[in-house]
Amino acid sequence: MGLFERYLSLWVALCIAAGVILGNVVPDVFNQLAKLEYAHVNLVVAVLIWLMIYPMMIQIDFASLKDIGKKPKGLVLTLVINWLIKPFSMALLGWLFFKGLFADWVDPQSASEYIAGMILLGVAPCTAMVFVWSQLTKGDANYTLVQVSINDIIMIFAFAPITAFLLGISDIQVPWETLLLSVGLYVVLPLIAGALTRKKLDKANDHSRLNAFIANFKPWSIIGLLATVVLLFGFQAQTIIEKPLVIGLIAVPLLIQTYGIFAIAYFAAKQMKLPHNVAAPACMIGTSNFFELAVAVAISLFGLHSGAALATVVGVLVEVPVMLSLVWFANRTRHWFQ
Repeated sequence: MGLFERYLSLWVALCIAAGVILGNVVPDVFNQLAKLEYAHVNLVVAVLIWLMIYPMMIQIDFASLKDIGKKPKGLVLTLVINWLIKPFSMALLGWLFFKGLFADWVDPQSASEYIAGMILLGVAPCTAMVFVWSQLTKGDANYTLVQVSINDIIMIFAFAPITAFLLGISDIQVPWETLLLSVGLYVVLPLIAGALTRKKLDKANDHSRLNAFIANFKPWSIIGLLATVVLLFGFQAQTIIEKPLVIGLIAVPLLIQTYGIFAIAYFAAKQMKLPHNVAAPACMIGTSNFFELAVAVAISLFGLHSGAALATVVGVLVEVPVMLSLVWFANRTRHWFQ
């Protein structure tokens, strides 16, 4: 591991602090960057995430994708966690904390909106960043692609009905532009670019030029991750300073949900005797969230300054450092698996 990878948690912590400070010192800069969006997808963040995903896509060997069906247990684990457990456990935790434990600290209307925001996060499994987490845990690139692709297909049909059921809203409108644009930006385009790059560099099929290119590109991938952290925290810097108590309250059930879901998935993966390079990405997909979609739906349903929108933003703030801690744990426990 290089210097960046070895101390990645430290760099992320410094970038979080830098984002909060810069977001309050030069808010106009971040406001202008925040306006560079289409269908609620920030284009600057999209480019940075693309930089992170691109090296992962280069490693995908399309010739081996036909063998994925021979190992269905990893796909089953991902689907059960994402669609049968995670949305409902998030709704339960939201109700438990904001209708019970935290009821004296927030008004009923805000409590309902915070729960709604949490539910939106729970119903949207990750599309983009999971490729980064998979790469950091040395996951099977081919298998990760299939897992994410199947989840994206299911999400197109299941997101609205599950969200409507849990929110009690029958006429929910899914922002299809956000959903389709995100899938295109974070899966389709990097996948095409990765396939073309692999074909050009690996004509001799000895992987030498390919591996050299990936190694040279790795610093840019890390820079993309760190720059994304700075931007995300810079965008919400003033909210973090103005509402620290509310953010702390929302973060508590989100943290319990994230670590709890990972624990369930990781234990199940071990019991199912999955190889680590399939188990780790499967658990990361079930644990992380498609925050662009969750934020967009929260804004369209409840408004930009609603409690639901704030809850989805807190989900963004919590996710990166928490997922890095889970990457560390997964790497340290690799010996638990075959």
